[in-house]
Amino acid sequence: MKNVAFICIVLLIVLVLYWGSNSVLSAIGKVLIVHALPVPANAAVVLNTDLEYYPRLTEAALLYKEGLVKSIVLNGNRKSEALKQMETDGYTPACAWYENYLRVLTFYGVNQNDVICISAEDVYDTISEADAVGPEILARGIDRILLITSSFHTRRAGFIWQHRFQDKLHIQTIGARNDTFDPNHWWRSGRQVRWVLAEYGAWLYYGWKYLSHKS
Repeated sequence: MKNVAFICIVLLIVLVLYWGSNSVLSAIGKVLIVHALPVPANAAVVLNTDLEYYPRLTEAALLYKEGLVKSIVLNGNRKSEALKQMETDGYTPACAWYENYLRVLTFYGVNQNDVICISAEDVYDTISEADAVGPEILARGIDRILLITSSFHTRRAGFIWQHRFQDKLHIQTIGARNDTFDPNHWWRSGRQVRWVLAEYGAWLYYGWKYLSHKS
């Protein structure tokens, strides 16, 4: 809970200062990031999101080619209730949900036989993604992973996975080298402002959810 309290304090400072000096704003962006040199692991687990997914895929491919992981774990196949109903009515997608992701990985030299694809239809955030993907990883005998995500998501993703799996998984969180987040100037981009606000909001939500289960 120390991480949650720390993030909440930082958010409070943001609200008090309300667009303060550049150094303060840079600190707000940098606190979201965990920097770590990757060490060998069984697999790279690529956390899923929309357009930010592609830098994460290429990062996983780089780690694979560098010999730091033997396999890459993908997850996806998200389905809304509307899509589920369409499939019930007979709709069939043009291709498997993982087809484009596999194409990206093979383009960067990854053997398709080394890619594990996990369908996680009802995932909607980092918590539910961990709860859906983690047990599948463990069931395959994987116990050391590099958790691949965007740099601004590294601290929260690592905290959630560590909290969820503790001594069951050895987890190192790695930020994609070519993602576009700039902690020194994030407030100049509407897209990056949304990322930062969403991260701090998600920290508050996770803290609330954790505390409500404790009470």
